Amino acid sequence: MASIFVQPVRTSSILNTLFKRTQVQTVLSSNLRSARRAASTRSTQHTLNTGAKIPAIGFGTFQDADSQIDAVSRALKAGCRLIDTARVYDVEKQVGQGMKESGVAREEVFVGTKLWCNNFHPDDVEGALDDSLRDLDTPYVDLLMMHYPCTFARGVERFPRDADGKMIPGKTSFVDTWRAMEKLVKTGKTKAIGVSNFSKGEIQQLLDQSDTVPAVHQMEVHPYLQQKDFNAWLREKGIHVVQFSPLGNMNDFYRQTGWSKEVSHMIRVTDQPILKELGEKYGKSPVQVVLAWAVNNGRSAIPKSVIDWQIQQNLEADFEIEAGDMEKIGGLDIKARFNDPSLDYRWRLYSDLEGIEGTVEGKTH
Repeated sequence: MASIFVQPVRTSSILNTLFKRTQVQTVLSSNLRSARRAASTRSTQHTLNTGAKIPAIGFGTFQDADSQIDAVSRALKAGCRLIDTARVYDVEKQVGQGMKESGVAREEVFVGTKLWCNNFHPDDVEGALDDSLRDLDTPYVDLLMMHYPCTFARGVERFPRDADGKMIPGKTSFVDTWRAMEKLVKTGKTKAIGVSNFSKGEIQQLLDQSDTVPAVHQMEVHPYLQQKDFNAWLREKGIHVVQFSPLGNMNDFYRQTGWSKEVSHMIRVTDQPILKELGEKYGKSPVQVVLAWAVNNGRSAIPKSVIDWQIQQNLEADFEIEAGDMEKIGGLDIKARFNDPSLDYRWRLYSDLEGIEGTVEGKTH
């Protein structure tokens, strides 16, 4: 009987082969995920009632003044084309310098700023805008907004207080301020005008007593405060919504001011399990899912960051979310408002809107 020789198989050789195959599969899987992310990313622009285009994802400049020059420059170089700022942020000089250092042409960038409450007297409005234009180093802004409907006493003090520390109100109606802003459009110093932090009734008052429909209402919207009826009403009126604080209570600023009793006992919006689940489904982070939710609802969002990878991630947050998944995010609405300085500003903000039951007394500055 002939002997049969069996070639010994080395276990190490088999393991090496399997390991290499696993490496290849991992690389392929990673490449597919990356390709999916790249394929899903869009650059949506919305059309304002003026006919101008506004990007869906922008860059907020609240806080971090010392970092804004570099952050704005990097954001623009990364592809951002919407910059939001405000006089009261004290960053307009840095924003302007960052825009210059980016090398991006001014006409390619949509720039919005806000008029602060101590400059609401009609005689002060144009001068206040001129100050912003000087610091931004630009001949015009694309959007000028009233930061709040409440008026503070005229003067250089942005937060004028009496001997008891209470805010001193101004005597100007926001309608008169609005009429002064309307005139600025004709000068070319601003391409459009809008409002921020207004109630439905206050916006209706502008519609009834002036000739210009606000191009934008910038307001707090996030999965915890969705304001569906108000958003639908604004859309019906042709007013585009720009979401500030689009990630809700991620900013510790709201914990510091203590404006809302809701903020201290609530998990951060982006820690919600459903957002993590959807992030895995779409190959995105929970932050990107929340921003995409805004875009898919026809709104713009202005997240803030001075960190490179976060800036890039925010700009890659424009992708389509399936209708069923949008409904899941809709289920997170608990009407929790975090930005409500009503008691400090001595003006009942958001009087006919959701989320004001949690307001407590805090101090801004």
